[in-house]
Amino acid sequence: MNAQQALDKLMAGNHKFVTQANQSGVHSFPILRDEMQLEQNPFAIILGCSDARVPAELVFYQGLGDLFVIRVAGNIVAPSQIGSIEFACQQFGVQLVVVLGHTRCGAIQATVEALTGDPDDLSPNVAAIVDRVTPAVDPIVRSYQGTDRDQLIQLAMQANIQQSVQMLQMRSRILRSLIRHDELKIVGAEYSIETGKVDFYLDQQNET
Repeated sequence: MNAQQALDKLMAGNHKFVTQANQSGVHSFPILRDEMQLEQNPFAIILGCSDARVPAELVFYQGLGDLFVIRVAGNIVAPSQIGSIEFACQQFGVQLVVVLGHTRCGAIQATVEALTGDPDDLSPNVAAIVDRVTPAVDPIVRSYQGTDRDQLIQLAMQANIQQSVQMLQMRSRILRSLIRHDELKIVGAEYSIETGKVDFYLDQQNET
């Protein structure tokens, strides 16, 4: 499955998720296929946040074995995440990576609070996450002229998604090579906890 086909499948799945979420009654989701019990065959890689409200398989209406999911607070990029993505691309031939952020992200809120308050209030381990988010968020905080904190958080979240997309390309020779040969596409996306809808950043170009 190429990148566009995978993207179309994710979009269709999210539409189905939103439709079911807006209906009353029991919601069904694809769970298990007999042929998947011994082997996995994911068609997309999701680098998402650990937030319990954003389970990628449900958000995109996919079953076990369909998605290769990496979850870490703030959907940050570190060597372990890059290595996991490289593995999935090489092992399964996956051609689409989605960096999935979301509204009301605690990691983004913690970063904004650290930049505008007292960063010493953070534990060393949480501070390590904030440190990776800060390069994207700090320019947003410094330039923001408004008073709406929710809007500031939203802008910071979007900047962090875009930074993660860029970092995956910058820090992986393998991923850059796949992009150069039109064998991989990395896109950002944001999930709305309020509506269940995923918006993709399709105008963000991959660099080679």
